[in-house]
Amino acid sequence: MQDFPAGAELTHIRVVRDVNRSRGFYRDIAGAELIREYGGTSAVLRLCGTWLLPVTGGGPTDDKPTMPFTELEHPYTVSHAMTFWVSDCQAAYDTLRARGARFLTPPVDHGFEVRCFFRDPDGHLLKLSEAR
Repeated sequence: MQDFPAGAELTHIRVVRDVNRSRGFYRDIAGAELIREYGGTSAVLRLCGTWLLPVTGGGPTDDKPTMPFTELEHPYTVSHAMTFWVSDCQAAYDTLRARGARFLTPPVDHGFEVRCFFRDPDGHLLKLSEAR
């Protein structure tokens, strides 16, 4: 595989029901920096060294003519997740929980990893992981 040009970065696009609610979650709970907003249909956030764009759904466009952006249909299934690699899973869990994050379980120690999962307001899965 050919390397990307110098300076290339990765952006995660998340289709959400309410951009304001998602922006608040990622900014106020996850600690993202709000970079800009676009008329209530999308926001640009910087989070843990990567870009995150919560956007509202929409139909096909001229550059993706057969592919609409749609919201997560079944919030109890996983097709994409983001992992936050942390040095102390329990401390990160405590901080995020105090800010309002709702976790599926407290951190679980699997020996090689301590991890726990939570969801954003649209049901997208997020993971805290402390590698050992």
